[in-house]
Amino acid sequence: MTPDLSRLLRPRSIALFGGGWAVNIVAQLKKSGFDGDIWPVNPKRTDILGVPCIASVDDLPGVPDASFIGVNRDATIEVVERLSVMGAGGATCFASGFLESESESTGGADLQARLIEAAGDMPILGPNCYGLLNYLDNVTLWPDQHGGIPVESGVAIVAQSSNIAINMTMQARGLPIAYVVAAGNQAQIGASDIASALLDDDRVTAIGLYLEGFGDIRALEDFAARARAKGKPVVAIKIGRSDKARAATMTHTASLAGNAAAGSALLKRLGIIEVETIAVFLETLKLLHAIGPLPGASVCSVSCSGGEASLMADLSGGTSLEFSEFAEPQRAALKAELGPIVTIANPLDYHTFIWGDVPRMTRVFSTVMGESFDLTVFILDMPRADRCDPSGYQCAVDAIIAAKAETGARVAVLASLPENMSDVFTHQFLTGGVAVLHGMSEGIAAIGAAIEAGRMHSVATEPLMLAEDTAGTSTILSEAASKEALSGYGLKIPLSVQAQSIDELIEETRALSFPVVLKGVGLAHKSEAGLVALNILDEPSLSAAARHMQTVTSEFLVEEMAVGGLAELLVGITRDPTGTFMLTLGAGGVLTELLADTASLLLPATQTDIQTALKDLKIGRLLEGYRGKPAADMDALTDAVLAICAYAQAHAERLVELEVNPLIARAGDAVAVDALIRLNDAEQNKEATP
Repeated sequence: MTPDLSRLLRPRSIALFGGGWAVNIVAQLKKSGFDGDIWPVNPKRTDILGVPCIASVDDLPGVPDASFIGVNRDATIEVVERLSVMGAGGATCFASGFLESESESTGGADLQARLIEAAGDMPILGPNCYGLLNYLDNVTLWPDQHGGIPVESGVAIVAQSSNIAINMTMQARGLPIAYVVAAGNQAQIGASDIASALLDDDRVTAIGLYLEGFGDIRALEDFAARARAKGKPVVAIKIGRSDKARAATMTHTASLAGNAAAGSALLKRLGIIEVETIAVFLETLKLLHAIGPLPGASVCSVSCSGGEASLMADLSGGTSLEFSEFAEPQRAALKAELGPIVTIANPLDYHTFIWGDVPRMTRVFSTVMGESFDLTVFILDMPRADRCDPSGYQCAVDAIIAAKAETGARVAVLASLPENMSDVFTHQFLTGGVAVLHGMSEGIAAIGAAIEAGRMHSVATEPLMLAEDTAGTSTILSEAASKEALSGYGLKIPLSVQAQSIDELIEETRALSFPVVLKGVGLAHKSEAGLVALNILDEPSLSAAARHMQTVTSEFLVEEMAVGGLAELLVGITRDPTGTFMLTLGAGGVLTELLADTASLLLPATQTDIQTALKDLKIGRLLEGYRGKPAADMDALTDAVLAICAYAQAHAERLVELEVNPLIARAGDAVAVDALIRLNDAEQNKEATP
C-alpha cells in the first residue's frame, strides 16, 4: 500500500529544526513565495530572516504538515519521535551516518532501526536527504540553491542523489519541473513509493527516476502498473552499469550479459523507458510532457540546410526513427511551392528561397505536417542574442507555430547544439504547442525513447519471480546430473552412459548408436582441457579417445551425438542481486565468447518473449534458415527454453545459476548437449545460520 505523502508533498505548514540549514530553507521558502506557515524551532535564536523562532517542538502553534530536520543523527531520532506522536504529516531527515555508513562501523544500522521505529506511521524522507521541491505550490523544502521556477504542470523527478537533483533543477532546456524529491537512503519510504504518490497529482505529466538501486521490487512493480493505468510515462537512469560488482561465475552467463542487463530487463518489463545520460533524460521527459508517447516511428525532418538534413539522417542510423517518403500529392504541393531546384525527400532541405516570407513558409510547413507523420522535426539553431540579432529568425518561429495551429500535428524543434536555443524562443515554441529539443544527438535519442514509450502499451503483468539471498555454500551438479534434472521438466537430452574405466565404457556404449561424443568428467571447462571428443564413429576410435583422456580423468560420459544442428545456443539463468532471476539467451558453443550475442529477460518469461528475443539475436538469421538451410523448429526451441525456466521456477529457493550450452536447434527439435546447475546448500546453510 502506497503511504500517504500528501501533507508532506503539499504542506500548508512547515517546521524547521537546525541552525544554518534552517536558515537556507527559510530563504528558499521566502524566495519561492510559499504562503503557508513557517515555524523555525531554535532555542538560541529569536528569528531566522525575520521569521520568529519557536523554543521547542512542544511550543509549536500547530501540527506541521512537513518538517525539515537538520540536526545530528541522535537528535534526529528524538525529533522524529516527537513529531510522530503529535501526528505530523511527514519529515525530511537531513543527517547522515545511518545505514549508508554501516561499513564504517559507526552503528548506523542500529540508529536507522531506531529511526524507523520512532517514525511509526509518519512518513520520512531519507535520512541523508535534501528534501523536496514542489514548483506547483511554491514549496521549497530544500537546504540549498536550486534552479526551478513555478509551473502549472510538469514532470516529477525522484532522485537517489541530492546533488544530481540539484543539477537537474539548473537545466536551461525549457523543461517544466513540477516536483523534485530526493530519496536519500530510503530507510522507510522508497523511491517507488515517492514516485507512486506523485502520480496522484493530476498536474504531473510524466515521472523521471534517477536510481542507484531498485529497492523493493514489488513496490516498483506496483508503481509501474499505476503509472500505466494513469497513462503517465516513466523515464529512468539506472547508474552502476560499469560496476564490476558481480564476480565471474562458473557459467559464462552472468559475465556475458553484463551487470546492467538485469536492470535493463527489469525496466523494460515494467514499461519504464531507460536512458543513459542526464541530457537525454531531461530531453525525453520534455518531449513526453509536451507531446506524449509517439504512436509510431515515422518522423519527418525539415531544415533549410543540406548539411543539417544529412547529419540528421546519419545520426539517426541504427535508431528506431523511420524517415518515410512523402505521399505523391504532398510531394507535388511541395515542389510547386519550393521550385525545381529543391529535391523533395525526407529529411527535407527546403533551402532558403522562402526564408522571410512567413505566409509561404507557413504553407510549406503545413503541407509537410499534413502528411501522417508521427512527428515532424524542424532543425533550427538560433543566433546568440549577446553577439547577434536573432530577429531575422523570427519568421521561422512564427511559421512553425502557425502551421502547428493549422494542422494540429505533433511538432518539435531541434537545435543541433544545446546552447543554440534561448529561453525566449523555447518559451515561444512551448506556448505554441511545439516541443523543443536541445542537441541533435540528445534530441534523436529522446525521439527514440518517445517511440519506445508508444510501443510499451503491452507489457508483462505477471509478478516477477523473486527469491531471497543465497549467501552460503553451494554445490555444482555434474553434467549428467544437471541434464537429467532438466530432462524431468521436458528438456530433450541425448541418450548417454557413464563409465569408470575404458572397458566399462566400451561395454556400456553398445547400447548407443554411433556417432557419439566422449567427455571426461570432473572439470568445468572440458574443451580447454582436451576432455571432449566429437563425432566418434566406432569402438576403436572411442577407445583411443578414452586412452588419450586417461591422463586427466578416469571417469567418462559418452552420449549419442546430436547431428543436424542448425545453430547452437546458450540458455542461462542467474540470480541477480535484486532478487530477480535473469534469463540469458545467446549464441552458444564456440561462438559464446566470440560473438557475445545475448538477450536478457526476467522470469517468468512468456513464449512470445522468448521467441522475440531469439529472433533479435545475431544468430536469429540462422534460426530462420540461412543460405538454403532449413529453418529451426522455433516452437520446439521455445519449448526447450520454457522447460529450463520451469526447472528454475520449481527450484527458485535453492537455484543460484544454471546454464545449458549448447542447446542445439534442429529442424525438428532442440536438444541440450551440455548443462550445469549450481544449487544453494539449503540445509547446511540453514544450520549455519545463527
